[in-house]
Amino acid sequence: MRRFTIAVASLAVISLAACTKTVVQDGGATSATPVSLGGLTAETVGDPVVRLVEDVRPAVVNVTTDTMSADPYSEGGGQGVGSGFIVRPDGIIVTNYHVVETAQRITVTTPGPDSEEYQARVIGGDEAADLAVLKIEAQDLPTIPLGDSDELKLGQQVVAIGYALALEGGPTVTTGIVSALGRSIDATDPNCEVCTNHVRTYSNVIQTDAAINPGNSGGPLLNLAGEVVGINSAGAGSAENIGFAIAIDAAKPTINSAALNPSAPVAYLGVVTQSVTEGLALQFDLPVSSGAYILRLSPDGPAEKAGLETGDVIVSFDGEQVPTSETLGRLIRAHEPGDEVPVEVVSSSSGSRRTVSVTLGVNPLPQS
Repeated sequence: MRRFTIAVASLAVISLAACTKTVVQDGGATSATPVSLGGLTAETVGDPVVRLVEDVRPAVVNVTTDTMSADPYSEGGGQGVGSGFIVRPDGIIVTNYHVVETAQRITVTTPGPDSEEYQARVIGGDEAADLAVLKIEAQDLPTIPLGDSDELKLGQQVVAIGYALALEGGPTVTTGIVSALGRSIDATDPNCEVCTNHVRTYSNVIQTDAAINPGNSGGPLLNLAGEVVGINSAGAGSAENIGFAIAIDAAKPTINSAALNPSAPVAYLGVVTQSVTEGLALQFDLPVSSGAYILRLSPDGPAEKAGLETGDVIVSFDGEQVPTSETLGRLIRAHEPGDEVPVEVVSSSSGSRRTVSVTLGVNPLPQS
């Protein structure tokens, strides 16, 4: 599988090392032309992208972090920039987990001439899914509605907004189309604790030719109705016009759970899965046509400790059928840490079925 890079930028230079101040090569495609964020004119008032930007721009925020060093032998840390978007007027913000995973301090800055800075804390999310939900103490904030990523079509026009390359002057806007759906990719993340060899696996992601550059991480991918359909996450450093976003439908349960109960611990299985489709079943010669195919296991996580293996297909969780990865995520989040649940899997190599008992852990999110 081709290796991609997560789209995080340092304050001074482009960085692929989770916001640290290290000079490295560019990590994303840059061919798309940014759209001007100036006021509407007679020439632009009829442009749907310009109108969309004017509507959603106030809710796209800059997420700045003071980070711990990725090198355990070095002193100090660094600073970095990612993006996020406000989904509730009382200060609930969505971003990528890798934007905040080593943060000692998180600052959220709103755009525009009346820009405000807020200290943020992590209230929920899912490290394996690269999703974090933040909270700032504010009211009556502008928001962006969540759309339906399952309704996306190939060729549909989309807009990406975020603080690309940590450039001054507000967010950058790029446009493109949905190039592919249901992709699975690997992306380098030096700070990921649940990753194998610091490689994060994204499953069921949206591929777009809208430029996703370092600093775009956590920003919204929007349809032309101004609804969030994805969370911008990764780019391809060796190719142009290839960017990736987490489908918003898979993230909605985690976002809603965190917003409703920001202090509650989140149950954790410790797997990265991909929904079994007809194509995936043919590719891996799977003995089942539905389920959640295990791509990776978190080291020493609940699933690995219980004896689940990479290549197993989860077909049942606590007696409930698991037709997709999204269903598995919903069932996990319906439980509490410490719950002991039966998990039925089918081996992709032998086709044999077995049921193991898994004690769910606590999702290892940073507490800021």
